[in-house]
Amino acid sequence: MLFSKPFRSVAKINGSSLADIAFLLLIFFLVTTTINVDTGIGLTLPHPLNDTKQEIKERNLMKILVNAEGEVMMDNKKVQVSEIKNTLKSFINNFGENREYSESPQMAIVSLMTVRETPYKVYIDMLDEVMGAYDELRNEKAIKSYGRSYPTLNDSERKYIKESYPKKISIAEKDSR
Repeated sequence: MLFSKPFRSVAKINGSSLADIAFLLLIFFLVTTTINVDTGIGLTLPHPLNDTKQEIKERNLMKILVNAEGEVMMDNKKVQVSEIKNTLKSFINNFGENREYSESPQMAIVSLMTVRETPYKVYIDMLDEVMGAYDELRNEKAIKSYGRSYPTLNDSERKYIKESYPKKISIAEKDSR
């Protein structure tokens, strides 16, 4: 027994503070992690109309339909999504020149219709083009009237531009009957 090794106990790690460390890591990750919440499409609803019904002339209404295949129709003519903005700008900014387009920007109404199976990406792209057309028209009017871009205008100047180019957009789902 001279050459035998003495019996040693196995080394143990003290785990009493392990729960504290795990708890602190959990709190750290909860505090530093952001949770993205889908907020949807931000649209401002129009004010309610008066009880009196107003007659809308057909020439003041631009109908945009997106079908289940993602094809876009503007007044029964098939167009690409990239063409929507320029066509819409011509429609809104017509001032009665072309008899097929609106009489004035204040009279122009854009009607967006979709079916339930419309691809979401096409719908969003189409809506971006419509909003972009109004943004460009308002910006052009601001530069022409005030020599500055629309976002840099004060409240009263913005109000004048908004009255010159009001966003009259009707969003509906096409009847599937």
